[in-house]
Amino acid sequence: MNIQHLLKQAQQMQNQIGKVEKEIEATEYTATAGGDAVKVTLTGKMEVTGIEISAELLSADSKEMLEDTVMIAVNAALAAAVKDKEERMNKITQGVKMPGAF
Repeated sequence: MNIQHLLKQAQQMQNQIGKVEKEIEATEYTATAGGDAVKVTLTGKMEVTGIEISAELLSADSKEMLEDTVMIAVNAALAAAVKDKEERMNKITQGVKMPGAF
């Protein structure tokens, strides 16, 4: 086992992880809820960049329904971002969990 070779591989993996993390941060994830009545867009940095609410839902009498629908859409977009990050990182690390990496 060559320690230099292992260190070089680790450095290459770290560089790949950094590149993928930047790509993920720049990626936008969108999810909808309530039959597309609410659309939420966020970045891989987990920052919400847009919320669209249909006029029909705004005219509804149910404030609670609007709040629930927005929450569902936000959570779905967050889940998509997390899943994408995990899948991309697993391709690099081949499933090996690296402490502090992600």
